[in-house]
Amino acid sequence: MRRVVVTGIGGISALGSNWADTEAGLRASLNTIRYMPEWEIYGELNTKLGGPVDGFEPPAHWTRKQLRSMGRVSQLAVRAAELALDDAGLRDSPVVQSGVMGVACGSSIGSTADIKDFAQMLISGASERLNANSYVRMMPHTTTANVGIFLGLKGRLIPTSSACTSGSQGIGFAYESVRYGHQALMLGGGADELCPSEAMAFDMLYATSRRNAEPKRSPRPYDRDRDGLVVGEGSCMLVLEELGHARARGAKIHAEIVGFATNSDGTHVTRPEEETMRVVMELALASASLKPQDVGYVNGHGTATEHGDIAETRATSAVFGARMPLSSQKSYLGHTMGACGALEAWFSIEMMNRGWFAPTLNLENVDSRCGELDYIVGDGRTLSVEHVMSNNFAFGGVNTSLVFKRWDQ
Repeated sequence: MRRVVVTGIGGISALGSNWADTEAGLRASLNTIRYMPEWEIYGELNTKLGGPVDGFEPPAHWTRKQLRSMGRVSQLAVRAAELALDDAGLRDSPVVQSGVMGVACGSSIGSTADIKDFAQMLISGASERLNANSYVRMMPHTTTANVGIFLGLKGRLIPTSSACTSGSQGIGFAYESVRYGHQALMLGGGADELCPSEAMAFDMLYATSRRNAEPKRSPRPYDRDRDGLVVGEGSCMLVLEELGHARARGAKIHAEIVGFATNSDGTHVTRPEEETMRVVMELALASASLKPQDVGYVNGHGTATEHGDIAETRATSAVFGARMPLSSQKSYLGHTMGACGALEAWFSIEMMNRGWFAPTLNLENVDSRCGELDYIVGDGRTLSVEHVMSNNFAFGGVNTSLVFKRWDQ
């Protein structure tokens, strides 16, 4: 088994595209949710709240040819990959295109503007808006394909289109590719673009927040007065590298990834299962050869949905007990879908390295049905920990758990 370290991170969210801005937003308790007036045309959509990344534009050095195949979700993913390679000192390195580097990433769906164009063809027969790249922008593995082609990667290309675990599975499968000797380096992560269709999908399940008149009061993970999730967008990519390879080139190391597990509920497509959530955390601990007391913080999935919050926290408490500090950054960004697992892994690493952990916003009264845990609120928490766990759970009964170790060697 080879040791795997994180040598580069690139992320884009409503809080910013670097850690300085992101941390400033977390410390300022900056809720980025806003009312979306453009969604008023959807009469039966109850929620009008979203967490958009305002001001994102493709970099000037991207060519028109490169942009043809990229919808917004791929643009977010590719840009995060560029930022991660910059951070790792690999942007211009020949190793990137040598075959020893691959990518594992995904999104919930492809770019919905192109899906709309195909739908129009099916409804009316009109296809004038379609072109040779329409499917490439729409296809489920558009992020993975575009990252690989844009960067000229010749290694493994692993799509992870698994809804809310796309990003965490991307990191996990990238980790396994390096750990078991298939690649020396991998990019791992996920992305998603904001679309009212995603809001409607949850709206029909009565799972979205309807606090349209007070957007900063939502979402409310783990709170007894929560009324559902808010959809956001973003992207994040990590460079994972075999330790010897990283040391040989003098790479900066952010953290070591020491554990990963993924499993499935096998019971219901949208209702979370507490038992298998508990099992995936135990499997991740076993993967890392750790005991529950070795972990100092858990980054919760924290969607602010009733069944999700209750099942997740009860499972976490069953593994770690009431002493475990836990918080959710979805209270700042909303649910960034395919990006959330990667963004929250990034946040977990940075908070571990700095010894300060962000609180869950809007958590005023913990739901008595949630598991007994040390919920971080207020001004956050100063903690010195050696290991953190980041958990995500998705439609289809997909569960993931990642374990990171602080790098102090």
